[in-house]
Amino acid sequence: MLAVLAALLAFAVIHSLTAGRFKHWFRARFGERTYHGLYRILYNAFSLLTLAPALLLVVFRDGGVAWRVDLAWEPLLLALQAVGLIGYIPALLQIDLLRFAGIKQAFAYLRGDPLPLPDEPLQTGGVYGVVRHPLYLFSLLVIWPVTTMTWAYLGFCIGATLYMGVGSLLEERRMKAVFGAEYADYQRRVPWLIPFVRLPRPRGT
Repeated sequence: MLAVLAALLAFAVIHSLTAGRFKHWFRARFGERTYHGLYRILYNAFSLLTLAPALLLVVFRDGGVAWRVDLAWEPLLLALQAVGLIGYIPALLQIDLLRFAGIKQAFAYLRGDPLPLPDEPLQTGGVYGVVRHPLYLFSLLVIWPVTTMTWAYLGFCIGATLYMGVGSLLEERRMKAVFGAEYADYQRRVPWLIPFVRLPRPRGT
């Protein structure tokens, strides 16, 4: 478990650096057009590569069984995972998936189209009207409900949950900087990650 957590910590640190200092270096080194056209797809590809060690540890060094759930609970666990998988569909359809992956920007760059692309509108309806971070919610519903939890997979689940929680808060800071009062109003109306549960927010936010 500790090895998986360490691998995920390394991934988070690298991910943070590539989203911060390295992004600024890339922009200064290769120029605005290349940055807006290629950075996102390269960033996503690099993120997958740096996540691979943690996934390999889960598969090949499971560390034994942490717990097993009675098979009588298996239908419920499978139902929760199904909700997560099915919920992904509208959550992905409501955003520009090709843009999220960086593919649309890369095609625009290669075709010589204007960059950066126009800003996406703020999504507040559908599953984004239930929680502000539905992709994270549905991810957690997929990874946690298992009948046999190994120590390595437990480390992955804990690390992934912490990563999503911190990542969602950083994402909210960025979204508020982009959308201002519109996003602040959205924060007031829609729960953060757990449906129907509104966490207290600091004064003045």
